[in-house]
Amino acid sequence: MTVPFTCTDEDIAQGGLSCTDEAPCPVYVELTSVASLGTKLFVTGNLHTESTTLYSLLLSSEDGGDTWTEPYERIRGASLDFAQFPDFEHGWISGESLQPLARDPFFLITSDGAKTWRRRAIFDDGTAGSIQSFWFDSPTTGSLVLDKGGGSSRYQLFESPTGGDTWTIRESSEKPIRIKSMPPAGTGGWRLRTDSKTQSFRVEKATGETWKPVAAFLIAAPSCKPPKTEPEPEKPQAP
Repeated sequence: MTVPFTCTDEDIAQGGLSCTDEAPCPVYVELTSVASLGTKLFVTGNLHTESTTLYSLLLSSEDGGDTWTEPYERIRGASLDFAQFPDFEHGWISGESLQPLARDPFFLITSDGAKTWRRRAIFDDGTAGSIQSFWFDSPTTGSLVLDKGGGSSRYQLFESPTGGDTWTIRESSEKPIRIKSMPPAGTGGWRLRTDSKTQSFRVEKATGETWKPVAAFLIAAPSCKPPKTEPEPEKPQAP
């Protein structure tokens, strides 16, 4: 499948792109995680060029990967990273702005089984960094590790008793911090895999000791080109 995308004048201007009809700007899909909620599937990621991130991307399927929709609008200049659903009603998807460096981390939060989502910033005033990992033990209690990109307090552990609406710092370190209650990576029964032969991201489900392909998304998206302009009508000649 090809992720639909139509490049606009604003996209070209915001991204600082130099695109021509002869040399259009390639646009790529980058998928970062896959998670399930009952029979629903969710894939996160972004759309980007070689030099800038254009939009966040959240894809959802309710029929086992045959058809996909976007349950939340694309966020300009942002990426979505990880998703977690501790029960059938509550879920969180982490993200951050990427223009040009990671900053202003946030969550997309649902409390109605992914029917609707709301965006909640981690910090009211914004800050540099991205959510390296997070885990909710219940609909109300959760932890996250913020990666600020450098310094003696590069990694910071925060805890929330309010379902992700408010956060309190608990620990800072120059070394990575692990959330103790978080299970090891790769234990969710789903995975994303890049396939160099087809130039695609493959969504796969664990079936015993093998992986079953469920869906595939092409890495290449429609390129950015200058919009076509209609020629000005000729002015009537004076008699």
